[in-house]
Amino acid sequence: MNLRKAVLAVTLSSLLLTSGLAAHADAQEASETIRQASAEDAVRALRTLNSFYKPALNGRFPGSVNGLKIGVSTRRTVIGKIGQPDKPRTNADAFDMYHAEMGHPGYAIAYKRNRIREMRYFGTNIERQTNIGGITKRLLIRQWGAPSYSVTIRNGSLVQQKITYYRGKYKLAFIFNTSTNLDHINLLKR
Repeated sequence: MNLRKAVLAVTLSSLLLTSGLAAHADAQEASETIRQASAEDAVRALRTLNSFYKPALNGRFPGSVNGLKIGVSTRRTVIGKIGQPDKPRTNADAFDMYHAEMGHPGYAIAYKRNRIREMRYFGTNIERQTNIGGITKRLLIRQWGAPSYSVTIRNGSLVQQKITYYRGKYKLAFIFNTSTNLDHINLLKR
């Protein structure tokens, strides 16, 4: 009887050890997968950041609104290119809002004398880390150097940091809620 208990104990110990090693291997594999996904997200976020650099020199954003230009494109042109806003402006100084949808970023566009005065890019809601959600202050400054200027702004009770780069005749402003939470990107004339 004691021999039976000893064999059972050894067998049970062996099973626990084996399942523990398997669980450890599974945890290591999962951790490696997460690291790879994070590295890929960082590469995509960097690609997104750099996609704004050249178009801003011409008063444009990259992507689906690329043909639209600050100070040139009219509201009619905008609607013809990207459709009716999800939330139309309520007065002449307000923004037309285009909500982010699966694979499509959100935008807000304001006009002056019926021409685009300012465009805001909100990024995508799905997989945000691969878009502007992965852009941090550290990444921005490391990649683009010192900004033209940086100020703290208040948006209701929210305190944000606005980091602005001059791109030719235009300003490209990154609005951060925290050092790792980019809220949106603005483009307007200097």
